[in-house]
Amino acid sequence: MSGLLFVVAAASGTGKTSLVKALLDRVSDIHVSVSHTTRRQRPGELNGIHYHFTTVDSFLGLVNEGGFIEYAEVFGNYYGTSQAEVKKQLEAGHDVLLEIDWQGAEQVRRLFPDSKQIFIMPPSQYDLRERLSARAQDSLEVIEQRLAGAITDMQQYLNFDYLVINDVFDRALHDIESIIHSCRLTVSQQAKRHQRLIEALLTPNPEL
Repeated sequence: MSGLLFVVAAASGTGKTSLVKALLDRVSDIHVSVSHTTRRQRPGELNGIHYHFTTVDSFLGLVNEGGFIEYAEVFGNYYGTSQAEVKKQLEAGHDVLLEIDWQGAEQVRRLFPDSKQIFIMPPSQYDLRERLSARAQDSLEVIEQRLAGAITDMQQYLNFDYLVINDVFDRALHDIESIIHSCRLTVSQQAKRHQRLIEALLTPNPEL
C-alpha cells in the first residue's frame, strides 16, 4: 500500500507555514517532510524540526548524489526535500505533505504525477506586504524583493490542482483539510486502505 503525496505551495508571506502547522493538529496520519536548507537558522527554529540546516557544500553534494526529490535556490539560499525520507513514508502507507515553493512543486510533479498539489494565495497585495513586514526579521530591501517576486510566483497557480485563498485563516484551513479528506475517499485510495474489509464484504459467508 502506498500513501498520498500532498504538495502545499505559495508565494512568500502568504501564510503557508501557519496553515500547515494548524493542519497537523486537525488531520491525523500525515507526515510532513522536513526540508534541507542552507539559509541561516532564525530565532526559535530547531534543527531537524523546522529544517535540516546544512552548508552549501553539503547540500550540493546531496544534489550530485540525487538525494533530493526537488530542490531550488530561493533568494540566495538552497532548499530541498529528501527523496529517501519521502519514499520511505509513502511505501509504509503514510500520507506525506511537502511545504515547498512552486519550483519544487514542478519537480515533484514530474517524479510523482499523482501528487495532489495545492496553491495558496493571499487576498490582496496589500495583505501580502503587511504579512511580510510583520515578520520583523527581514530588511526593507529583502521585503521589497520578496514582494516583487510574489507576483511571478502567483502566476504559477494554473499548474496546481487546487487553489485556496487565505483571507480568513480558519476558512482556508478548512478548505485544505477538505481537500485532503476528499483525496483519501476516492475509490482507489479506499480500496487500498480497506482491502481486507472489502474482500470480506464481497466474499459469500454461508455462516451468516
